[in-house]
Amino acid sequence: VELVESGGGSAQAGGPLRLSCEALRLPNRLRCTGWFRQAPAQEREGIALIDNDDNTWYADSVKGRFTISQDNAKNTLYLQMNSLKPEDTATYYCVADSSFTVSTLPVGWTSEYFGYWGQGTQVAVSS
Repeated sequence: VELVESGGGSAQAGGPLRLSCEALRLPNRLRCTGWFRQAPAQEREGIALIDNDDNTWYADSVKGRFTISQDNAKNTLYLQMNSLKPEDTATYYCVADSSFTVSTLPVGWTSEYFGYWGQGTQVAVSS
């Protein structure tokens, strides 16, 4: 599986950006996809997940501002980011795995549970 992100860039605080992630060369059906981000000198943070039943999960830091969605016909995942804040500045990574759904993720899950990662796309939010 290859995950190719696009849509990163610069934005003003309060503005929107939309990230896309296309999944290429799928050997099997992915069950859970989502987005992580990593700010400089910070640990990777899971921020949004979606599964094949369209169940979603959001981190408190983005809940109400970011929306994850998917177009299965295009094998593409999206992250609509609204009301951006300077603290949203980070490298954003698309992730995927075929071993679990949002509902079956183990308690205390971490980034290591996700077997497929994109190369990352930069988002910079200025105040």
